[in-house]
Amino acid sequence: MSKPQLSNLTPHLYVVILCGGGGTRLWPLSRNKTPKQFIDLLGKETLFEKTLVRAQTLVPSDHIYIMTNVEYLSDVKKSLGDIPPSNVITEPEKKNTALAMGVIAGLIHHRDPQAVVINLASDHLITDSPAFTHAMQTAALVASEGKYFVTVGIKPTFAHTGYGYIHAGKLIQQEEGLQVFESLGFKEKPDQVTAQQYVTSGQYFWNANLYTWKTSLILAEFARLSPSLSAPIQTIMKSIDTPQFEQVFTREYHSAPEEQIDTAISEHTDKLLVIPGDFGWTDVGSWNVVHDEIKQDQDGNALVTRDQGAEWIGIDTQNSLISTGNKLIVTLGVANLMIVDTGDVLLIVHKDRAQEVKKVVEKLKADHRDDLL
Repeated sequence: MSKPQLSNLTPHLYVVILCGGGGTRLWPLSRNKTPKQFIDLLGKETLFEKTLVRAQTLVPSDHIYIMTNVEYLSDVKKSLGDIPPSNVITEPEKKNTALAMGVIAGLIHHRDPQAVVINLASDHLITDSPAFTHAMQTAALVASEGKYFVTVGIKPTFAHTGYGYIHAGKLIQQEEGLQVFESLGFKEKPDQVTAQQYVTSGQYFWNANLYTWKTSLILAEFARLSPSLSAPIQTIMKSIDTPQFEQVFTREYHSAPEEQIDTAISEHTDKLLVIPGDFGWTDVGSWNVVHDEIKQDQDGNALVTRDQGAEWIGIDTQNSLISTGNKLIVTLGVANLMIVDTGDVLLIVHKDRAQEVKKVVEKLKADHRDDLL
């Protein structure tokens, strides 16, 4: 990384961490009140805490902003460290990614009209932090020119049907040893045959929503491509530093449409570039992923104990995950099971169907079992 270029950008570089909940496929441990980013799934740090550490390799603490829901404010504040509490923006209600990313881009633009923002999710796992930092800094350098915004697409390691894909077009430039491609569009979660075709072609990358943009450009793209979202964003921006800000913020948020950033902006813009990222990225989105990321015994079993008194005895058990709170779990003659005990719920699902746990959540919602959501 060229130090003069990066040093010129650093005063105007910001990180936004989106922390809005989710994780239905990690039910029953991940729930509305305690989504997966605040749960110790993989070690001593939560996914949110790991994200904060990565953010601090990119920018100083006072340039880190967190967009969260009012329900999770106390969880966020527990881990802030020296990040200013005023940099935590709370949504009055959940409205998906487009509004959240647009609003916080507007707030940062008001602070710094030359701002470049790196957007991070709060619930991703990265195993190669130096490579991640290099990729995101490179994306920021490209985006700082103000002509394009950039997404870092993940080099697929297999034909995953649970992710969206970005189709990369012609090579635009080389930057700091990384290739920069034009984007030819997004493909939603494909079937197995199509996913394999994508991976084999070498032209498709997993969409991880790792966007970097100059705030002036993304606000202009909202105005051009999504006027229904741009209007409330602009109204909120005009109320900054006025006594009416909180009232305006809540009112405009409530009236704004709910939409993903991909469908609102990315799928329609001609100003998006893609940088391939290869830094051990994982969306910890299901129990089979947790199993694969945790240290396993010689039989492929992974144990997660969350409290004292948690025990597991496994006899003739292979390739399974056991996540237990404060009791003994015994398995005998089983394989490929994801077993999660939370006290009030016991989940047992075959590893190959772990992605379908969200169906259980959907049924509980339909049955109005809010006590278990």
